[in-house]
Amino acid sequence: MDNLIGLVNRIQRACTALGDYGGEGAVQSLWESLPSVVVVGGQSSGKSSVLESIVGRDFLPRGSGIVTRRPLVLQLHKTDDRSEYAEFLHMPKKRFTDFAAVRKEISDETDRITGRTKQISNVPIHLSVYSSNVVNLTLIDLPGLTKIAVDGQSDTIVGDIENMVRSYIEKPNSIILAVSPANQDIATSDAIKIAREVDPQGERTFGVLTKLDLMDKGTNALDVLEGRSYKLQHPWVGVVNRSQQDINKNVDMIAARRRERDYFQQSADYGHLVSRMGSEYLGKLLSKHLEAFIKARIPGIQAMINKQIDELETELNQIGRPLSNDAGAQLYTILELCRKFDHIFKDHLDGVRPGGEKIYSVFDNQLPAALKKLPFDKHLSAQNVRKIVSEADGYQPHLIAPEQGYRRLIESSLILFRGPAEAVVDATHFILRDLARRSVGECTELKRFPTLQSELAQAAIEALERMRDDSRKTSLRLVDMESSYLTVDFFRKLPQEVEKGGNPGASNMDRYTDGHLRRIGSNVSAYVNMVCELLRNSLPKAVVHCQVREAKRSLLDHFYAQVGKREGKQLSQMLDEDPALMERRVQIAKRLELYRAARDEIDSVAWLK
Repeated sequence: MDNLIGLVNRIQRACTALGDYGGEGAVQSLWESLPSVVVVGGQSSGKSSVLESIVGRDFLPRGSGIVTRRPLVLQLHKTDDRSEYAEFLHMPKKRFTDFAAVRKEISDETDRITGRTKQISNVPIHLSVYSSNVVNLTLIDLPGLTKIAVDGQSDTIVGDIENMVRSYIEKPNSIILAVSPANQDIATSDAIKIAREVDPQGERTFGVLTKLDLMDKGTNALDVLEGRSYKLQHPWVGVVNRSQQDINKNVDMIAARRRERDYFQQSADYGHLVSRMGSEYLGKLLSKHLEAFIKARIPGIQAMINKQIDELETELNQIGRPLSNDAGAQLYTILELCRKFDHIFKDHLDGVRPGGEKIYSVFDNQLPAALKKLPFDKHLSAQNVRKIVSEADGYQPHLIAPEQGYRRLIESSLILFRGPAEAVVDATHFILRDLARRSVGECTELKRFPTLQSELAQAAIEALERMRDDSRKTSLRLVDMESSYLTVDFFRKLPQEVEKGGNPGASNMDRYTDGHLRRIGSNVSAYVNMVCELLRNSLPKAVVHCQVREAKRSLLDHFYAQVGKREGKQLSQMLDEDPALMERRVQIAKRLELYRAARDEIDSVAWLK
């Protein structure tokens, strides 16, 4: 039994040490899956005295009105030696052997949050007591329920306390210790009222009746203790706390327990119940019930712990394990991350991931549309043809066909192809640049190293710009090649046409008629269309060769060469992690350590089931 309950105490203490209790996250889930005893009762019901009786020490602040103003998570650890001491979570390196100092620290720590007021706070105080005189238990003491707000308290204090109490006792793994004074009607008990709201069948509720010795003479609480007034699934326990006079005289708990036993043994009303009355019995009863409670929930706790371990290990693998300080290992890590980025980038181009199809859209839609919009109709109008041909003839009119005029018309037309050629290069570059940036973002391993992520992204962009420059030169060269040497067959057809239908002896004025000029414009348009079809096919090939294929083949080659020349310190700087990520890894590692230790400890005592 002590193994199981002590195990729960150790796990709960580890949870609180991580500072996540009361917040969101996996550690809170583990805490809430572990059973604990929540002590509830009205103000001045004697619940603080009940706690001190179970612990066997006088350590809680006392006074009139609301004294407990913050939850007190009290973990009792049974030890084999006679030493007794206490530790606070907020003062982990200090042991308290003077329990009067413990009382003062509880009061001081309460004031640190609430101030010297009568307000309450839901921020818990965590206290562990180590003693051979206690049973292994986790008890949570809460502010006493009240019916009205007094001077110095907010108007909402009644509801605030009820909500705080309810938030603890509504959890299915909480055991409710409902403390009620015997000298008041049980029907008016604040503790029983709120316990019944969350546990109507009384399956998780233990009733404690205090102040039996203060009842009016001739009356007793047998109807309550024997379950006739209000029945619970578990037996009621009566206790007799120290009187105020005993407290003033510093009567110790050992003597108080002895007086309590004597009271029940000598009582005519309760003598037959002596075996299940008193603070000592209450502590053992709670400890025994807690053991059974834990046994029943071990499979669920194990399943939850294993699930959390799997999730945390998956997250830890995603953000990466701690790095080695060795330069060779760091260089290997950098190159591996670069290769992962490069693989994602190629997946985009090859259709495994979306984005590469946009390049084909440039070739199939944007390029033809740009070629179609070129102003050839205006450029080859009769008026412009007349102007260019006349200028080409100079002072000597052409004899048969205006060859120089044809050349100038064709060359000036072909120059217009430079615009679409450059546009297709730039459009492809912008797509490749966007894919590179997306690939950097999609490489989850890179997010761990913002410096490397930034340098790699910049290196990829610079490489793509060099490829764009090379592609632009190649594409413009294709256009210029068409201007540099015209297809001869086109010109050879012209004299034949003149011989078949023309009149070589016609006057110069006839050669500048509208019909003649339209024929020239038509011939040039036919030649330009032929070149347009050629470029429509050859420009995509040049772009793919110089940009897409080259990006797949050598996007990071220059970056690899630079990284290979760097020293260990420079490599470490590249692998400088995001501080938030480093902190997250530490948190995950601590949680994993907690969960694994909890799993191992639960496995070691699971046979007790």
